Amino acid sequence: MPDVILPALNEAQAVSWVLKRMPAGFDAIVVDNGSTDATAAIAAELGALVVSEPVRGFGSACAAGLAAATADVVCFMDCDASLDPRALPLLAGFVERDEADLVLGSRVARPGAWPMHARLANKVLAADVRRRTGIEIRDLGPMRAAKRADLVALQVQDRRSGWPLEMVLRAASRGWRIKDVPVEYAERTGRSKVTGTMRGTVQAVGDMGRLLREESRR
Repeated sequence: MPDVILPALNEAQAVSWVLKRMPAGFDAIVVDNGSTDATAAIAAELGALVVSEPVRGFGSACAAGLAAATADVVCFMDCDASLDPRALPLLAGFVERDEADLVLGSRVARPGAWPMHARLANKVLAADVRRRTGIEIRDLGPMRAAKRADLVALQVQDRRSGWPLEMVLRAASRGWRIKDVPVEYAERTGRSKVTGTMRGTVQAVGDMGRLLREESRR
């Protein structure tokens, strides 16, 4: 059954909720990305494999989790309780049945859950990806599933907020079957580090914009 990679930075308020809702057979890998709270201790107590990645960055945490994973299929999702782990079997099922190579969770936000600046930035970036690749995706969200060996072979290089976009661009260039499915998106628990803040959104857009410019030059 799949491994679930959960990048985490100071998610002590949310990690218990996330892990307790993990579907049967899905093994959690919590990547502690330099937390100063009890995130790692809580995760370990609840039976998750805890991986320490001191180099800050969403991509750094994802890469560390991927390196620690052993299952044939791996999933990724945020550890802030904005996404419900119970949606993971839906995404992973398409990969397990060989109906898709990469499955993205397209966020359907509850009222107030997704700040307008972050939502608009994501919409623009997704539209740019559709234009470049011809793949009909609506979201570059953090919940996704794919085969572990294939992801390792992609050799995603970004170690900041551009990791999710680079994964999609590299997968599209290799002819992967990419599918998105709707998943519910709720207001996160605790303080947001990226998409819930203007500074975080600007950083993410900057990282992803750089990747798109590099793709254009290639």
